[in-house]
Amino acid sequence: MKVLLIGNGGREHALAYKIAQSSKVEKIYCSKGNGGTAVEEKCENVNLSTIEELANFAEENKIDLTIVGPEKELCDGIVDEFKSRGLKIFGPSKEAAKLEGSKAFSKDFMRKYGVKTAEYGNFDNLDEALRYVERCEIPVVVKADGLAAGKGVIIASTREEAIDAVKELMENRTLGDAGKTIVIEEFLEGVEASILSITDGEVIIPFISSKDHKAIGEGNTGLNTGGMGTIAPNPYCTDEVLKDFSENIMIPTLEGIKKENLDYIGIIFFGVMITKKGVYLLEYNVRMGDPETQVVLPLMESDLVDVIDSAINKNLKNIKVLFKNAYACCVIGASKGYPKKYEKGFEITGIDNSKAKTFFAGVKEEDGKLLTNGGRVLGVTSIGKTLEQARANAYAGIENIKFDGMYYRKDIGK
Repeated sequence: MKVLLIGNGGREHALAYKIAQSSKVEKIYCSKGNGGTAVEEKCENVNLSTIEELANFAEENKIDLTIVGPEKELCDGIVDEFKSRGLKIFGPSKEAAKLEGSKAFSKDFMRKYGVKTAEYGNFDNLDEALRYVERCEIPVVVKADGLAAGKGVIIASTREEAIDAVKELMENRTLGDAGKTIVIEEFLEGVEASILSITDGEVIIPFISSKDHKAIGEGNTGLNTGGMGTIAPNPYCTDEVLKDFSENIMIPTLEGIKKENLDYIGIIFFGVMITKKGVYLLEYNVRMGDPETQVVLPLMESDLVDVIDSAINKNLKNIKVLFKNAYACCVIGASKGYPKKYEKGFEITGIDNSKAKTFFAGVKEEDGKLLTNGGRVLGVTSIGKTLEQARANAYAGIENIKFDGMYYRKDIGK
């Protein structure tokens, strides 16, 4: 098989690494890929930008399967375009991708189908939104409706912060059209969990649970980021929690997908909050998480390409997705100053001295050297029989890697 993999982050490097393990796969074209996919087994980076360019490439090179990493292309309708040309692609349609692409659409979907989630209101009028925050309970969560590269969620701990957040999004348009409509929702207190899963529109199979560490600082302090590290399985996802998730979130979601007749064959990611009152859905993602993918896929025993084929053929009901009886930990190495301003272009050394697997994100290859090219630069993932062993191995691995200004949290998985 020849596979086209779309994306250039740590998630896509982890996908390329896992896909390359399939005996069915001969070649993986990564668009645009990064410095990690450039040297990964069976991989070649290709520089394609538009959906039309990607579809043309798939046709001309007789690509057997296209796998979409990021949400933007899915929300822009890449699956619809590929299917209209008879090209095999893994991901939800443009309409189904609104479950991530529009927070208002997804919250209304949750309410309509009885998915357990926080109370909320949708607003496209500034004055109405401000009147709502004047009387709602505090703290409160203010969300931009559209895609905002992880920057569209503000937790306001005072009424003044909530008013400022609404004005920033709706009046000042700090996130452009993403903040034209906003969602204001009840703040839930608890522990977050990420549950990646796969669906063929008829069945949803959850993968092993994971836990992201969003804040930049140790002890979960400071600004939110795209994720500073992950562990799997999530120790808070007990049998009781997973039963609650299945009954009150996953099954009603599947019913909604069927009743809305959404063309949904792909990954569905459930971001949930485990509270004293049970498990609540925070959000859907219509693709794998980053850096959750970097711990979930290394623990997967099944051939990912076989699993994807089963979804495309609407045959998930007849398979099992198997995972190792082990733990994984991923520690993210970030640029100095992230998630605010940071510099790029520093040489990365010591990768060969690390026994753990390094997944590259903000990395480019230039003249045979690996250079930093983003805020979250790389993730070091290790597996162990215990969480403590996985943590120790991941930290031993990242300590060997160096670049100017490198920063990482020391408490991932604690």
